[in-house]
Amino acid sequence: MRIGNMELNSPVILAPMAGVTNMPFRVLCREIEQELTGTSSGLYVCEMITARAMVARNQKTLHMTSFAPQETPRSMQLYTVDPKFTYEAVRMIVEEDIADHVDMNFGCPVPKVTRKGGGSAIPYKRRLFGNIVGAAVRAAEGSGIPITVKFRIGIDDEHHTHLDAGRIAAEEGAAAVALHARTAAERYSGAAHWDEIARLVEHMDGTDVPVIGNGDIFAAEDAQRMMDKTACHGVEVGRGCLGRPWLFAQLGAQLRGEPIPAEPTLGEVSRIIYRHAELLAAHDGEDHACRDIRKHTGWYLRGFPVGGEFRKELAQVTSLAQLRERLAPIADSQQLAEEADSARGRQGSSAKVALPEGWLDDPEDESVPQGAEIENNGG
Repeated sequence: MRIGNMELNSPVILAPMAGVTNMPFRVLCREIEQELTGTSSGLYVCEMITARAMVARNQKTLHMTSFAPQETPRSMQLYTVDPKFTYEAVRMIVEEDIADHVDMNFGCPVPKVTRKGGGSAIPYKRRLFGNIVGAAVRAAEGSGIPITVKFRIGIDDEHHTHLDAGRIAAEEGAAAVALHARTAAERYSGAAHWDEIARLVEHMDGTDVPVIGNGDIFAAEDAQRMMDKTACHGVEVGRGCLGRPWLFAQLGAQLRGEPIPAEPTLGEVSRIIYRHAELLAAHDGEDHACRDIRKHTGWYLRGFPVGGEFRKELAQVTSLAQLRERLAPIADSQQLAEEADSARGRQGSSAKVALPEGWLDDPEDESVPQGAEIENNGG
C-alpha cells in the first residue's frame, strides 16, 4: 500500500490507543513481526498527541513523541481542533524531524472530548474540518510527510458525515483516509458496519486517495474478509491486538499470501510478556513498567486456564526480577489459548453523543470550539 511517498510492504496499520501504543509496544510488535515473517514494514502509529500540548513543549507530550531507531516509518497521530495549532504542530514535526507521517484524529467518541466539540464531533462542521486538514497539509508541504485523516461514520444514525469528510480530506490534500465503521454514538459496541467502508471506497473513486478500513479485525481472516468485501486499500487494527502483538505478523502474512504464523503457546506468551516489560522499563523506568504491564497481562492471558490466583500475583509485581519469577511456572507450557481471536478491549453500549449547545445548528460554522483542546494535557 502506498500513502503519499511511503511504500508499505504490509497494508496493516496499528491504530493509536492511549496507554497502549507507546514506543515499547510498537517495538515489540515490530520485533515479533520481523522474527516470524522476516519483515516489519507495516505502519505502527504512536499514541494520540495533542497539537497544542506539543507546541507548548509539554514534557510528557514530547516523551510520548519519541521513536526507537528501528521504527521506520515513524508515524504520529495528532488530536487537534484549531487550524492554528495544527499548522504549528506539523511545522514543528517537519522542522525538527520528529516523524515521517502524521495522522489526524477525528474519531474519538469520548464524552469529555465531544461535549466540547472535539474528536468525532468535528467532521459535522465541514468548513472547520477542512480548515484543520488543510492547515496540516500546508504545514507539511515540500517535506514528503503525508497527512492522513481518521474519522467515524458520523455522530449518530441521523448525522452521517463520512462521505463528505472523505471528499473534503481529499480536496484539502490528505494522502489517505481511514474509517472506523461505527458512529460516535455506537462507540465500540455492536458490529462495525463494513458496508459503510465499501460506500466510502466507492465515493472516493477517482481521487487517488486510499481508504483504510477499521473495526472488528481480531484475526488474519477478518482483515482478508474486510478487504474482499469493501475493496479498501488497507486495514487498521486497534483492540484486536491487545495482548496479541503477534497479530500484525499474522495479518501481514495473510494479506501477502504467505503462511500465517501459528498462535503462540502459553510459554511463548510468558516470554513476550517479559520482553514487553523490559522494553517498558528501558523507556519509562522499572517502577512505571511494572505498573503498566499489569493491564497487559490480563489481555495476554485471555483464554488461558491459568487461574485467578496466578493472574492476581502477576498484577502485583513490583520488579522485573519478580515478574520473571512469577512467570516461571508457565515458561515451558505448550498450552494454547481458547478463543484467542475473539473480541477484546472495551465494548460498552450505544449512548447519545454529548455535544456543545447548538452544535448541530450550522454544519458550515467554522468557529474553533472553545475549551476542546487544553494546552498542557500531556498528549
